[in-house]
Amino acid sequence: MEYKSAGKRPLQKMFRAVPPSYDLLNRVLTFRMDESWRKMAAAACLENNPALILDLCCGTGDLALHLGLMASAEAKIKALDYSIPMLELAARKASAKKLDNLEFIHGDAAGMPFEDNIFDSVGIAFAFRNLTFHNPDTGKFMAEILRILKPGGRFVIVETSQPENKTLRKLFHFYLQYITSPVGGFLSGHPGAYKYLAHSAKHYFNRDQLERLLEGSGFIPVKSKLLMGGIAGIFAAAKPDISCE
Repeated sequence: MEYKSAGKRPLQKMFRAVPPSYDLLNRVLTFRMDESWRKMAAAACLENNPALILDLCCGTGDLALHLGLMASAEAKIKALDYSIPMLELAARKASAKKLDNLEFIHGDAAGMPFEDNIFDSVGIAFAFRNLTFHNPDTGKFMAEILRILKPGGRFVIVETSQPENKTLRKLFHFYLQYITSPVGGFLSGHPGAYKYLAHSAKHYFNRDQLERLLEGSGFIPVKSKLLMGGIAGIFAAAKPDISCE
C-alpha cells in the first residue's frame, strides 16, 4: 500500500477514530442495503469499460472491493482517503479477498497526487456529503475531481438524498435523529461522529440540488436514480469532452 501525505481537515479526527465499528454499523443502520447500493454504484462506474478507476474518499474500501471484483482483469483501481486507519482496514480486506488490482493511497481530495486527465471513472460512496455539506472547500474538491478525469470520463456518486414523498421524508429524518445518531454513537463509542452523520444527512441536498451542484461545477449530468424512495441515490455525471462539441 502506498501512502501519500494529506493536509488536515475538520472531519479527519472523526474518521481516524471510527474504523473499528464503521463497517458493522453501516450494515446494521442500513439493514445491509448500503452494500447493494455500492455494488450498483460500482456497476455504474464500469459502464464505460474504464481502464483506470478511482474510489475517492474510499474509507474502508467497500466500493473499491466491488470494483476490484467486478472490473475487467486489465483494469486498475486506485483508492484514496485521508484516514490511515481506514486505509489499513481497506488493505486488509482487499488482501483477504486476494485482490491485487487495488492500490490504496493516503491523500487529500483537495490536492490529489494524480496527473491531469488520467482517470476513466471516479466513484465516491457515502463521502460526497462530507465534501459538500457546508464545506468551504467544496469548490476545490469539485475542481480536483474534474481535473483528474479524462474528457468524457464518468463521475459516479452514491449518497444519501431526500425522499420526494413528505411522509417518507419525515420518517427518514426521524430515523436519522432518533435511531442512527443515538444507536451509532452508543455502539461506536463516538457519539459526535454519528450526530454529525445524522445531521448532515437530514439537511443534505435533494436530487435537483445535487444535480445543480454538478452542473455548476462543470460536469454534465448523465443520469440519476433514487433508491428506497429517495433516502439515497446514485448520480452519474461526466466531464465534458471538448473534442466532441
